[in-house]
Amino acid sequence: MTMPLSAARCARGVTLIELLVVLSIMAIISALVIPMFGSGVSTTDMKSATRSLAAGLRLARSEALATRAETAVVMDLERRTFRVARDPREIALPKQIELKVFTAQSDIASERTGAIRFFPDGGSNGGRVTLASGERKFEVDVDWLTGRVAILD
Repeated sequence: MTMPLSAARCARGVTLIELLVVLSIMAIISALVIPMFGSGVSTTDMKSATRSLAAGLRLARSEALATRAETAVVMDLERRTFRVARDPREIALPKQIELKVFTAQSDIASERTGAIRFFPDGGSNGGRVTLASGERKFEVDVDWLTGRVAILD
């Protein structure tokens, strides 16, 4: 008993080219997915921490305008925390995030503590805070003239 020609082709299995295509697709997918698990901090957590810091800076600027007094956001680089002056609460950032502050020399208390100060007219001493984890990096920029807070990718 002989099989029809089309049934004989189906019974042979997969070709080497089909197998190589499937393996290539699996390699590409794993190359994209595996780095997501290894870094420790997701992009969502990084964005959330960056937005939290930007909100704290904006709050300090609003307080300076409302109270007509200088207000500062003090950052502890070692403990990865920040707080708005006159507010006892400290906001902690994820431990895997590295924090760097670029600000006026007069507002750097030590190697581990720095501040960005806002003035009663809405201006600021200016500065930039960098939040980094692995290759991902977000920056929060404070304009010295206007005190405007902006998140940079």
